[in-house]
Amino acid sequence: MVTRKCLKISCAISVVLLLIIVGVMLTLYFTILKPKQPILIPQPVTLLHLHSDSPLEFNLTLGLTVTVDNRNYGSFTYQDSMLYINYHDTEVANGLLAADTIPARAKHNISTSVVVFGDRLVTNVNFKSDVFGGVMNFTSSSVLHGEAKVLKFIKKKATSYTTCNISIHITQRTPYSVCKNELKL
Repeated sequence: MVTRKCLKISCAISVVLLLIIVGVMLTLYFTILKPKQPILIPQPVTLLHLHSDSPLEFNLTLGLTVTVDNRNYGSFTYQDSMLYINYHDTEVANGLLAADTIPARAKHNISTSVVVFGDRLVTNVNFKSDVFGGVMNFTSSSVLHGEAKVLKFIKKKATSYTTCNISIHITQRTPYSVCKNELKL
């Protein structure tokens, strides 16, 4: 009789302890480990090279850097990706974003330089009006496919979508950019 009573008590204690552990794990997941959108801090776009021999020969090299503030408790490792820059819905440049890892709870710079295809830029219908207006507007977009790791053993495929609006003031040669990012797990 005593052994049966002890067995019931130990089963009840085991169930209570299991419920407490599951409750703590769920609380941790929904508070601390829940994936959060990283914060993108666009750095000023650098105008690395601007050269024009004639109106039809126009070379422009941009340096792009975005600081990613990964607020998550997991790192994000992404594969080689392409960055595309459009000018009024026409692709005028692209560049390679080399594979890298954004550490957990850290800030990380993603940088590349792109050469704008002058012929595509100059032949665009809006080019003359933008040059005479003093401002050229571009849109950059990239998709980073990778893997998010939490606690070094939980791995989940993730994709980061980034879009930046870039304005370059021609006379002052100063660029301005605003970026948005979305992370899908």
